[in-house]
Amino acid sequence: MRHRRFSRLGGDGGLPVQAEVNITNLVDVAFTLLVIFMITAPILQGGVQVDVPKAPAAPIQTTEGVVITIDAKGQIYLDDTKVSMQEFDASVVQVIKRRQSPVVYVKGDASVPYGVVLRVIGKLKEADIQAVSLVAQPESERRGG
Repeated sequence: MRHRRFSRLGGDGGLPVQAEVNITNLVDVAFTLLVIFMITAPILQGGVQVDVPKAPAAPIQTTEGVVITIDAKGQIYLDDTKVSMQEFDASVVQVIKRRQSPVVYVKGDASVPYGVVLRVIGKLKEADIQAVSLVAQPESERRGG
């Protein structure tokens, strides 16, 4: 008695050839990348996280400009770089000239004493920087309230 061999390639009455692409792994990788991007996208928005005060304010129309941030501890950040008040005095004019920015945005945390923000604005005025804008959160979009 002779035994028949079944071939996966479809010869001699074997199983038919199926040319299908298994996309399960591709879908797994795609969903993994999607989750990674969803988690990292808010982090990549940049800037120092502060709770700016709410006020009747219009959204900023331009993305150009130097952003000076004062966090809840009173630390000053010049475009995401932490600086002391002395370093701020020395470097703010250079940064603005290098970026050729027409405007400076001051973003102060709501809990920072008014005097700290006023000192920063005063230093900008001493440096003859006229276009200074204060960043506020529109009243209808306030976080946590």
